[in-house]
Amino acid sequence: MYSVATLCAGLLMMFMGRLVDKLGQRMMMVIVGSVLAFACFFNSFVTNTWMMGIGFFLIRLFGQGSMTLVPNTLVPQWFIKKRGRALSFMAIGGVASAAFFPLANAWIINTWSWQTAWQVWGVLLLVVFVPVAFFGVRNRPEDIGLVPDGLTVPGGKASDKQEASVHVEDDWTLKEAMRTRTFWAVLICVGIPALVNTAMTFHLLSIFGQSQLSPQMAATVLSLMAIVGFPISFISGFIVEKVKTSVLLFTVFVMEIVVLFVLTQANSAAIGVLFGVLWGIGSGIERITLNIVWPNYFGRKYLGSISGIAAMVMVIGSACGPLPLGLGFDLFQSYTESLFLLMLFPLIGLSCALLAKKPERQLLVEARKLS
Repeated sequence: MYSVATLCAGLLMMFMGRLVDKLGQRMMMVIVGSVLAFACFFNSFVTNTWMMGIGFFLIRLFGQGSMTLVPNTLVPQWFIKKRGRALSFMAIGGVASAAFFPLANAWIINTWSWQTAWQVWGVLLLVVFVPVAFFGVRNRPEDIGLVPDGLTVPGGKASDKQEASVHVEDDWTLKEAMRTRTFWAVLICVGIPALVNTAMTFHLLSIFGQSQLSPQMAATVLSLMAIVGFPISFISGFIVEKVKTSVLLFTVFVMEIVVLFVLTQANSAAIGVLFGVLWGIGSGIERITLNIVWPNYFGRKYLGSISGIAAMVMVIGSACGPLPLGLGFDLFQSYTESLFLLMLFPLIGLSCALLAKKPERQLLVEARKLS
């Protein structure tokens, strides 16, 4: 049920992206927050399998899907030159919530019930999140007399000095972006990490068991990956402002190949820890790079539509991720050969990263040639 709900929700993310462009992030936060609150109340009354499937679908679409898509398109509206560090600071919220909510849920469930836990979050979404989104969020700095990166615009018009310091982006529509080779190359670059990371996560316990490593070791590695990934994500936000995005995309897939190779050799606790550290480093770089590539390449105006397609591909990649390792294990009766075959995906990613140069409109290219 969870897998089917995830896949169905992922296929609808492209439409959510279009709504972000049409209605704006502020209104979408209000709508998504309200529907997510309803989904929480609905899940508190689940009594059968089909209701559970519907609940999973609503949570995946309006929770992890839309609640990730909207802020990932909001922050780039407000920053251009400082976009990387802004996304780094945004990542703090994700890490903090990932640490807090499981503990809070466990406490509420143990103290009252799982039904109460759903209802608590539904009430807080309506009472806290939705009002804050409505009164506190603005879609673009231009809407309130500002320009990106914190510059003020007295009287609603930028001064010459401010105008000169603002980096103007070229805004591509989804149709225009889809006509470029870069769009499809980046889309593949976005889908592959979702596939590979989900595959490793789902099969990690079995892979470690094959090497006589305990389940506790697998849990430790997952925790270590998250701990290491947080500071790397924060640092990566500053790095992406200095290094070309295509170079970082290439680095992401180099790290994936290294991580997969180390996992094939993970026959001791020390190598298991090394795997966790390297996985955390790679995930930290990947988290910021895959979020910043779309606004950096295709601008801010139609970011919702473009990011919606990317979110759809990521979810589909996640849903399909465990399949290659599972089929490989059935065929070879071992994960080693399967992991080496899985390396084909980041190798494809390396090729796409080399092709993923920032696109330029043909008229601009021709003008440069004439000059």
